[in-house]
Amino acid sequence: MTENHDEYGARPKGARTVPIVSAIWENGTIVETVYRPQESRTALVIWKNDAWHYQVEPVELSPGRIAVPYSPYNNLLRNNVVLLPSEPEEYGSEASLLAEIQAFIHRYVDVSPLFEKIASYYVLLSWIYDGFNELPYLRLRGDPGSGKTRFLLIVGSLCYKPMFASGASTVSPLFRILDTFRGTLIIDEADFRLSDERAEIVKILNNGNARGFPVLRSEATPTREFNPRAYAVFGPKLVATRRPFEDRALESRCITEEMGQYKLREDVPINLPAAHKDEALHLRNKLLLFRFRNLHKRKPNENLVDRSIEPRLNQIFVPLLSIVDDGEARAELRALARRYDREMVTERGMDMEAQILEIIREMVALPDQHLSIKEIASWFSDRHGTDYQRPVTPKWIGSVIRTRLQLRTRKSDGVFIIPREEMPKLVRLYEKYGLAREGAEEGNGGSTTAPSPAAVDGLQGVQGLL
Repeated sequence: MTENHDEYGARPKGARTVPIVSAIWENGTIVETVYRPQESRTALVIWKNDAWHYQVEPVELSPGRIAVPYSPYNNLLRNNVVLLPSEPEEYGSEASLLAEIQAFIHRYVDVSPLFEKIASYYVLLSWIYDGFNELPYLRLRGDPGSGKTRFLLIVGSLCYKPMFASGASTVSPLFRILDTFRGTLIIDEADFRLSDERAEIVKILNNGNARGFPVLRSEATPTREFNPRAYAVFGPKLVATRRPFEDRALESRCITEEMGQYKLREDVPINLPAAHKDEALHLRNKLLLFRFRNLHKRKPNENLVDRSIEPRLNQIFVPLLSIVDDGEARAELRALARRYDREMVTERGMDMEAQILEIIREMVALPDQHLSIKEIASWFSDRHGTDYQRPVTPKWIGSVIRTRLQLRTRKSDGVFIIPREEMPKLVRLYEKYGLAREGAEEGNGGSTTAPSPAAVDGLQGVQGLL
């Protein structure tokens, strides 16, 4: 790595060089590594006092430790596994930069107009993601040949320090690459065949959308001591899969585009021209300057929180909405968030918990009806017993009520019941599982029409018990 150190001046005797990709110092200074493969050269670019310059003097991180850029001979850089800008470039206005990004995506990728806008804003978000505590993922879902890989290549090449991986990669290096480069992870064919690999990638995706949740992995020291290490996996991610994730929580972290639903646009090239790499590099250079100018200015805008939708959806949409200035695009994103909310509630409403809640709601509406677990199990067996391969018993139903619905039960006169003090929880549970939203109109912005008589009776019954 000494090939690239001479331009940084004389180092203190005995000082140890520490390669860095990027850094943010306490005084607000931003440091980024740039890479020029034609010259086999890397360099550190410093942003300070609203201006940038190449660092030509040694940067002392601490006594005896000198910062240097990653070597231009690093295997990940030379093989385009990780892409960096080559130098900051002026981009004019933010609107013109966004237009360039969207035009580049449109030229080579065929997705819906809304997802094209979302992808363009996501590129901007990736370059300043450090200022946010939660992030969404962009996910493409479809069969082979539907355009998922093309999208990852084109959009990924514009994102902040993209790290390209595929289903053919082993999972173990991903932890180290993520922890070292702290950029945008791009995973193609994320439906890993082996269950242990699938579990590992789910760890990365589940922990990686919120700051402060590193993944712990066991490592041994040279002296064979057990020494667990925390790997930072937080950051933007582009993911392509053929099927939905089995983990519903992971699904809720993704903004998804279904690929291959329409015929490919005639103007989209079948084979990518070599020029797209140079176009992407110049855009990365402009985005580097965008990062310098905006990293400390863009923060989550709490005024954009929509209280009518799930908190998880607010977590993934507010960061994206916070960088959108166009009113029309912001309205489209809000409408998409509400649609996701309705889909989540509808899907949840098909669960066993929703079936039990529907029975509880009807029982509450009856006069002098006690919510005994035995009676709930009897009603459930009559309605849904044939849908399950195991016998419907009060013990099983009681377990679901306690562990999944989080309703406490107690024994009264020899039978287990849901006590009166648990009734306030039912109102929120009805809403969560869609039982208080019956009759909602599709596309009405999340508002609901008058609830059904059963819903009214159930809520009135709860209020009467209170």
